[in-house]
Amino acid sequence: MYALMEFKGKQYKAEKGALLKVDRIDAEPGSSLSVDSVLMVSRTEGGASDPSAVSVGAPYVEGVSVSATVESHGRDKKIIVFKYLPKKDYRRKKGHRQQYSLIRIGDITGV
Repeated sequence: MYALMEFKGKQYKAEKGALLKVDRIDAEPGSSLSVDSVLMVSRTEGGASDPSAVSVGAPYVEGVSVSATVESHGRDKKIIVFKYLPKKDYRRKKGHRQQYSLIRIGDITGV
């Protein structure tokens, strides 16, 4: 069973026990959270083509939520942002490291 959920403006595929890297959230490691914005739920394992086993929301599936636990926080690899204009002596170099949180999906309830 899996669910497609929307969290902080991005969509993730949530399966029981999966570890997801999401944008940083203000929560201590070990704390739990619940996500109610579930876009789709599939009750089958793998890619079975049974249409009655899939619930699609408009925009969200009613009564379904995904519970998760915050594992840790971290920062991604550095990316380099380099802008230039040829023949104009214009160069700008910046680096950026995105902060993230690792969350472990616990259970999909209300299915």
